[in-house]
Amino acid sequence: MPASHSLRSRIALLIALLVGALSWLLGTLIGQYSSEQLRNEVGRDLAELSYVMVDRLDRDMAARAAVLRVLGNLQALRQPDDIGEVRRLLDSLQQEIPSIAWIGFTDPQGNVQASSNGVLEGASIAQRPVYLEGRQGLFIGDVHEALLLAKLLPNPSGEAMKFVDISLPVLAGDGGLSGVLACHLSWGWADEVRQSILGPMQDRRSVEFFVIGRDRDILLGPRSMIGQRLHLPTLDELAPGNSQWTVQQWPDGVDYLTGLTLSQGYHDYPGLGWTVVARQPLEQAYAPARRLLFSILLWGSGLALLFAVLGWLLSGYFIRPLRQIADAADRLSAGEITEIPDLRGSREIEQLSQSIRHLVESLTQQQTALGAMETLAHHDVLTGLPNRMALEKFLPQAQQRARLQQGCLALLYLDLDGFKPINDSFGHAAGDHLLREIAQRLRHCLRDGDMVARLGGDEFLMVLQVPGQEALQHASLVAERAIAALGQPVLLEVGRVAIGCSIGGAIWPLDHAELDEALQLADQALYRAKQGGRNRAEFQRQAAALSP
Repeated sequence: MPASHSLRSRIALLIALLVGALSWLLGTLIGQYSSEQLRNEVGRDLAELSYVMVDRLDRDMAARAAVLRVLGNLQALRQPDDIGEVRRLLDSLQQEIPSIAWIGFTDPQGNVQASSNGVLEGASIAQRPVYLEGRQGLFIGDVHEALLLAKLLPNPSGEAMKFVDISLPVLAGDGGLSGVLACHLSWGWADEVRQSILGPMQDRRSVEFFVIGRDRDILLGPRSMIGQRLHLPTLDELAPGNSQWTVQQWPDGVDYLTGLTLSQGYHDYPGLGWTVVARQPLEQAYAPARRLLFSILLWGSGLALLFAVLGWLLSGYFIRPLRQIADAADRLSAGEITEIPDLRGSREIEQLSQSIRHLVESLTQQQTALGAMETLAHHDVLTGLPNRMALEKFLPQAQQRARLQQGCLALLYLDLDGFKPINDSFGHAAGDHLLREIAQRLRHCLRDGDMVARLGGDEFLMVLQVPGQEALQHASLVAERAIAALGQPVLLEVGRVAIGCSIGGAIWPLDHAELDEALQLADQALYRAKQGGRNRAEFQRQAAALSP
């Protein structure tokens, strides 16, 4: 009897150890793999976000400088006979560009002749860098505080106001100095850029942006850190325009996934040496994988305890079947491709066999669950096409690829003609069938590297990689192919139906340097296509070529 009890105890303990070890092994492997994948994915996203923001900052700054160049070439400033007209020009420019906190025009001696809202008119700025540097040529200064100007400008927030200076000389007709056009840009526009980029990622509220100056001072970031000097080894390894990500310990002692991009300027604007840093706590990035690991281990531990009790109760009668199960589990733990045997006999043995089989299957399937959940989140349930979330992730990558290949992106908005009457007449089931067929036909119109996404209802967007020299011709060819494909009748259960589609297109960056603006131009072209008779394609470049 003692020997029998000892054997039962050992078998029960063995089963508990085997099932528990299997759960821990698979849980640990899945957790490590998931953590690594999440770290790489989030790290790349942070590097891309930092690149997008530094590019936006450089583009905005270059655009403001270009506006001042255009203004400085106006006859009203080169021969300032009517100071009232100059003031009206400056007020109008400030109203159109809210980020301009103050803009003024001085005489050659540095006395402010005209300014937005009359601020500082009659005052001398002859000793200030914005005038001294502006006399020599285009000057773009780094972020600074202007105490005198801050007192004269509205400041609802009450926080210290910071500005970026832009100035340039205005030359008279004889080549002499007519004056200096000086501008203070409010540093608040940088925070607006940060908010616009973080908007699509509100679920990642722990992501933070920093703008670091050339001297490593924090210009933009959490309020408590602004003005502090940031010491990160990675900052010294960056090359202009390059993005990278790393796991970095910050001065607060916390490890963060950190994405960095150093400004490279834009066109003839060399940049101010800013570095944009995006960070997320490493613990936050690993949280989904750790929750999955905890769930696996919890279930594995519970099942291990259950099987130990069953083994204790039944080992006296089922030593042989339990030994078979244990042998199979040993082989599985050793990495062999095998299955827990499906034993037949008493109900208890069958139940134990099936339970262990289901355990192994569920643990294995959970490894693929993360990929399946991500695929489901990025695809339209009805048509299987990418959705808006996938499109937002795809567009920056497509932009970067187009820049590297010196190509363009063709943006085609598609809207079905005649879909609503079919949906209303034959029901939503027929409409769903029609949308699935339309999605399949649109896929056949694409090439490698292109994407078609369903935006909702009967609206779709095609993003095409096209060469820069023949961008419009390639986009028109695909648009005609799509119109022809969608114009073919579709066989539904209720019979054959026919629809068409209208397409509005724009070419980035030929139609507009900003991708969001190019998308709006494509949407406007779609509206013109529908107004012009439907079942046709209308491109922004064609409309621009026809305009006087």
